[in-house]
Amino acid sequence: MNKLILGDCLEVLQKIESESVDLVYIDPPFFSNRTYEVIWGDKGEVRSFEDRFSGGIDHYIAWLKFRIEELHRILKPTGSIFVHCDHHADAYIRVQILDKVFGINNFRGDIVWQRHNAHNDAKKKLAVLTDTIWYYSKSEKSIYNAVYTNYQEKHIKQFKNNDHDEKGFYVLGDMSNPSRPYKGGQYTYKGYSCPANGWRYKLETMKKLDSEGKINFPKDKNGNPDYSKRLTLKRYLTEQKGALVGNFWTDIKNVLANSKEKIGYPTQKPEKLLERIIQMASNEGDTVLDCFMGGGTTVAVADKLGRNWIGIDQSVNAVKVTEFRLNKQQGLFSKPFSVQLHKYDFDTLRYKDAFEFESFIVTQFGGVPNAKQRGDLGIDGKTFDKSPIQVKRSDNIGRNVIDNFFSAIQRFDKNLFDQNKLAQKPIGFIIAFSFGKGAVQEVARLRNEENVIIELVLVENIVPIAKKPTLKIDLKDLGLNKNLREIEFSAQAISEAGVEFFAWDFNYKEVFNPEILFDKTGTQKYFFKAGEHQIAVKVVDNEGLENIEIIKLKVNGKIERN
Repeated sequence: MNKLILGDCLEVLQKIESESVDLVYIDPPFFSNRTYEVIWGDKGEVRSFEDRFSGGIDHYIAWLKFRIEELHRILKPTGSIFVHCDHHADAYIRVQILDKVFGINNFRGDIVWQRHNAHNDAKKKLAVLTDTIWYYSKSEKSIYNAVYTNYQEKHIKQFKNNDHDEKGFYVLGDMSNPSRPYKGGQYTYKGYSCPANGWRYKLETMKKLDSEGKINFPKDKNGNPDYSKRLTLKRYLTEQKGALVGNFWTDIKNVLANSKEKIGYPTQKPEKLLERIIQMASNEGDTVLDCFMGGGTTVAVADKLGRNWIGIDQSVNAVKVTEFRLNKQQGLFSKPFSVQLHKYDFDTLRYKDAFEFESFIVTQFGGVPNAKQRGDLGIDGKTFDKSPIQVKRSDNIGRNVIDNFFSAIQRFDKNLFDQNKLAQKPIGFIIAFSFGKGAVQEVARLRNEENVIIELVLVENIVPIAKKPTLKIDLKDLGLNKNLREIEFSAQAISEAGVEFFAWDFNYKEVFNPEILFDKTGTQKYFFKAGEHQIAVKVVDNEGLENIEIIKLKVNGKIERN
């Protein structure tokens, strides 16, 4: 399952299985020791900032090294890591962390990305226009897919020849074998003798190229075969993959103010940058991880490219903005994903789809959900030592549930039941929102009289529960402007944890698809044509809990709100 996880990356990474990830890209906070590194401004990010900059460069390197050691552990032997740095600490990160953790022999390259061109500050000092992205693999057998980009104009002009057919322009390439002669390349083809080292193609391949019209047969001035010259290969422009990409990347521009992909995150990286990295070092179905997720570009691109992914960030704003961003691009065939927060809204859990809730809560408990929905004897999952788990999405569970579960466990696996009873271990677990007096008494009786232990587990002891924020929206008619009605929306929200931001969808149609992902003010102006409109507003608090308000408007000579 694809996951967004709120938490300190070191703590989260320590819980991830070894050798389970194919590709890691991280853009950790740069060592600038400046408060502008605090971008979202929520409690989690501020706490992390204070932690990593409580000392000098040595403290920062130690802070980052702990995390990269965990990333090395969870990478598969064929996996790779890309670490995005700037000039403040790039040398320290390579020498003191990556060379030591991954090994000098596994250094694969230093990608130099030119973010933008020089501005006026270059008149006063040497402007820094580039970032460095260190590229290391875990072993010599890492995944690598060559990347191509469009040819430059000067290269395209080399394709001058044209047969005036649908294949278009081509250049002529050498067909001689560049290395030592081999037996399959020593032959004469249609009267043309082979070069000293023979042809680079076997006879079968040569015939195939000939049938496709890709061989150029030299002729003399009279149009007869000129056997004194060599055959050449027609390399058509339309069949070329493009120019191979090296380590100097100048063709990917930073996210500009007017860019469609801009979400309001100051250090947001362009999708094309992550697209190139992910395609270069992973394949479809592989797992990509970013534990400094920020604006969510890595997981958004991984999702588009058919990769599995894990995104981690200590900022609730980062997690929720990324969640909305993923929802915005989800299509019919998109894979589902989960969002793991510090606390969960009671109403959302209580009225969640029953099977989804069972799967979620069993996983959070540390068990394995039952893949079947029927014929499972009421067993919804198992602990890692195979003990049954039953989930009840209700309150005041009664004695009858205990009786039925007790019977089901024995039918489920009698040998396991006997082993757990003999070892005085729980024979099973029941998870619910609350338990009635009868259930509690029966569990006590089974323990005292029959030496049988059934554990009753409250949902709130597995996942902390909190109240979601309240939300109210006020409207103000600002009048007509070129036959469009301008309306100002003001959102007021209250949360015990503190309100973080708002998101706005001005064309709501059952699925929340926000035009504005990150609004700290709660005030927006929008122009509407005459007719009926639906506007959806979401508020997110510091725990990541959210609430939504849907407004139905009828805009004519005046506005009417339903």
